Amino acid sequence: MGEKVVAAGFDLSDRQRHRGKLRQCLEGLSRLLEDSRFDRPRNLMGLEIELNLAGPDGAPRMMNAEVLERIASRDFQTELGQFNLEVNVVPHRLRGRVLDRLAEELGTGLGYADRRAREIGAGIVMIGILPTLAADDLVLGNLSDVDRYMRLNDEMVAARGENFTIDIDGVERLTCAFRSIAPESACTSVQLHLQVTPGRFAAVWNAAQAIAAAQIAVGANSPFLFGRELWRESRPPLFVQSTDTRPPELKAQGVRPRTWFGERWITDAFDLFEENVRYFPPLLPICGDQDPMRVLDAGGVPSLQELVLHNGTVYRWNRPVYAVAGGVPHLRVENRVLPAGPTVVDVIANTAFYYGLVRALADEPRPVWTRLPFAVAADNFEAACRHGIDATLRWPRRSRGVGAGITAVPAVQLVREELLPLAAAGLDAWGVEPADRDRYLKVIEERCRRRVNGASWQAATYHDALTSGLERDAALAATTRRYCELARTGEPVHTWPVGAEG
Repeated sequence: MGEKVVAAGFDLSDRQRHRGKLRQCLEGLSRLLEDSRFDRPRNLMGLEIELNLAGPDGAPRMMNAEVLERIASRDFQTELGQFNLEVNVVPHRLRGRVLDRLAEELGTGLGYADRRAREIGAGIVMIGILPTLAADDLVLGNLSDVDRYMRLNDEMVAARGENFTIDIDGVERLTCAFRSIAPESACTSVQLHLQVTPGRFAAVWNAAQAIAAAQIAVGANSPFLFGRELWRESRPPLFVQSTDTRPPELKAQGVRPRTWFGERWITDAFDLFEENVRYFPPLLPICGDQDPMRVLDAGGVPSLQELVLHNGTVYRWNRPVYAVAGGVPHLRVENRVLPAGPTVVDVIANTAFYYGLVRALADEPRPVWTRLPFAVAADNFEAACRHGIDATLRWPRRSRGVGAGITAVPAVQLVREELLPLAAAGLDAWGVEPADRDRYLKVIEERCRRRVNGASWQAATYHDALTSGLERDAALAATTRRYCELARTGEPVHTWPVGAEG
């Protein structure tokens, strides 16, 4: 059979060498943490948004290369599917008028990009999953022509050894199979980064995990996939299944999926990086020339290239990030929970809610994760994905006396009565301008008061279109066109009138 077994350009020696380099990277990270080499606190946040391209008919447009050429801005980059883009906002300090500045920058950049894209029939849509996507759109030929995507696809397909099965049972049930990772491109998200010191990392990550369900409850925006109404936020189950490299036998053995919520609260940033190496085989065993230990011994800062690459192929909803900027290492928590959209105002409202709430909960003397079992937090996340704004969550009672414990509470009540005041206090602790704080948290409050978010609006408008006599596909297209029309007004989704006709 030959001495080399080659898969997508990698052979056995590549994998053995890469595994050794990963161990060296972990040792290097451990030394950096012990030696307190990390950047000082700077309250830096970052924002990335994945986007869809759709034509005037609401259908996806497979032309991100042409759109990027027209936009001609380094802020915009390719994403996995040819109907995807990503926009990156430069890091900002969490203070003062940061929320309004973010809104202005995003509004200007996305408005310009949308105008340029529409010149060639491919407008930009911020939405979790484009309702008009069909299974036939998500094929290997519609992945972006980027080598790393093709390599990743080849490795994941080889690891799985059979088709990727999608089976989501929600309002309706969807079952289908794919021969590539293309369905992953249906999921477009907002990624919120927060730079933290090693000493604060565990508290911030635990807080982010605890509130993931509340984020989804108020921000759900992905109720449809391939013409079926599924969960109010269908991205998580789709992402889990479209990246699942486990054949059924490994799944039955309890092997963890590459997209996962986690299984425990942590005490140190190292925990997550070490788990990623221990539990997940590398998909891209690419080795650099740098020896991390030699760099450290010489007083330098290693890039930990192999660990960083591997970490990017384990899809935690709150991902640990190691990076080096200006010769100084830093750690970030990357929050990947939220879907994109519907509008810039909605995105900034979700951003304010997250950063404020994480700060407040991480600062608490008796943290919520000491009172909330991790398994309950995971169950909350699934409940929020299934039911969105109508979810019921389990949360620690505020009372510390008789009757203290976990209670079930409607998500909208929990957010309005407990989490929004905490988010406001957290934004105050960051030094955010009170007027900005109030403006954007008011959007979250109004969603809860009216029980409206992107997912509920899409579902109500779709059913209104069905009632008017449209067939399923026509109703989804009409819903998408109306969504795009209202999104371009910039008004937050809780103010949108239900109905596919203006």
